[in-house]
Amino acid sequence: MMVFLRRIKPWLPLLHRSFTQKAAATSGLVHAASRGSPPQFRPFSLSACALMNPDDFSCSSGAAGEDQDIPGDTEVEEIFQQQVPTGVGQGQRIFIVHPDVKWGSRKQHLTTAELMMAEAVGLVKTLDSWTVVDQLILSTKTPEKKLIFGKGNFQYLTEKIRQTAGITAVFVNVERLSALSEREFEEAWGVKVFDRYSVVLHIFRCNAKTKEAKLQISLAEIPLLRSRLKNEMSNLDQQGGGSRYIGGSGETLYEVQQRLLKEREAKIRSALEKLRRKRHLLRSQRKHREFPIISVLGYTNCGKTTLIKALTGDSGLQPRNQLFATLDVTVHAGQLPSHMPVLYVDTIGFLSQLPHQLIDSFSATLEDIKHSDLLVHVRDISHPETENQRVNVLHVLKNLLIPDSLMSSMIEVHNKIDLVDSYQSVNPDAIPISALEGRGLDRLKKAVEEEILKSTGKQVLDLRVDLSSPQLSWLYKEATVQDVLVNADEGSAVVKVIISDAAYGRYSKLFGRKLKTAPKQT
Repeated sequence: MMVFLRRIKPWLPLLHRSFTQKAAATSGLVHAASRGSPPQFRPFSLSACALMNPDDFSCSSGAAGEDQDIPGDTEVEEIFQQQVPTGVGQGQRIFIVHPDVKWGSRKQHLTTAELMMAEAVGLVKTLDSWTVVDQLILSTKTPEKKLIFGKGNFQYLTEKIRQTAGITAVFVNVERLSALSEREFEEAWGVKVFDRYSVVLHIFRCNAKTKEAKLQISLAEIPLLRSRLKNEMSNLDQQGGGSRYIGGSGETLYEVQQRLLKEREAKIRSALEKLRRKRHLLRSQRKHREFPIISVLGYTNCGKTTLIKALTGDSGLQPRNQLFATLDVTVHAGQLPSHMPVLYVDTIGFLSQLPHQLIDSFSATLEDIKHSDLLVHVRDISHPETENQRVNVLHVLKNLLIPDSLMSSMIEVHNKIDLVDSYQSVNPDAIPISALEGRGLDRLKKAVEEEILKSTGKQVLDLRVDLSSPQLSWLYKEATVQDVLVNADEGSAVVKVIISDAAYGRYSKLFGRKLKTAPKQT
């Protein structure tokens, strides 16, 4: 009985809420029936204002529509702190084992077992109070099996883990462990077991600052909670506790917990869908103002934020030498050599063997990439796995269904050339830079400007304006003015501008075609 109570303890707050809601609903029906009035059904919902910036949107107690159902700060934090996967927020002493697949579809061809182990060590060291006690690369021919390794290697691994003092957890460096594998390992080794999915989620959880990041992480944790639930129910079934009915509800503990997880997932998805609509609105506003949008993307810790800071001079950006330091899309204003204003979008970093479920959970954030005018792929050219990282980034972009036009115009940037002796690029189209030292940025800006002019359909025109009319001030407001040649005798000027087709259409309608010269190339 004590084991049973320990197993359900983490679920008690949700169980209490669930039964309180059922009791309240039942009580409401009884009161309604006693008054002779029809019963009023009041389904449980999240009833707080806006998961949105109050400066952007407002809501009132009488407001109708979806904003009423978006959770606020307190409720998002409650969701974020409920049902935290085991081991989060705790210091861990980790034993890392990397299964080295010798052949078959799961064999890695663009990297080595040693480099993959180094990345696993880097993931662990990203977490405060987590340390690597020992590490082992172990060959396997059966990565799809329950125990991953053959009988002999698994026995050797088990003995080594048991003989290593001070271990509190084992990190199996694979994309995702099944619930069955996780349970078998934990029973054999007597400690908590993590995979790449759970370790990366731990890092995400530590770095989450905004409501959107917290909701996306909570959604990504649902598979971990389901896996834990299966293991706990399996253990309870062996003790005769998993099939017990709870509180006369007609539901077993497993059924209640499954239902609570489904309700939790539905609430999070609903809130994220409303955030997606908000993002769509903000994108529409940026498009309406005709600001070209440049998404800067790449493998985690490749220097994206450092590059954006160098391009924009935004002192508020504080790049960190850390995996997944950026979890939220941030937008930063900059100018191209022609003085054209643009927006640089800093995106979440990519990682090899990043599970699709994790990518799906962050789809609301990654969706911004699809709506860009230009992609800039930043590579850490000093990293020993730079080619493997490039392939992984392109693979994720393919899965995101990025339009072909965006993929074909994407600019590849080779960053951190200051860390490479006698750097020589094998790709003549790639632009070598050092974002930290500011080298190569002028060439990059020119390349960005050329592609932006192509992708947005903006034109470089010379327009003759009457200085006594509001034409010049209108152009300063609606276009990018590059040069003004004044003819004082005539009271006119020739203005060199970069202007979109839509803005030029409005200009022509307002002022007529004032001696437009032929388009010029910059």
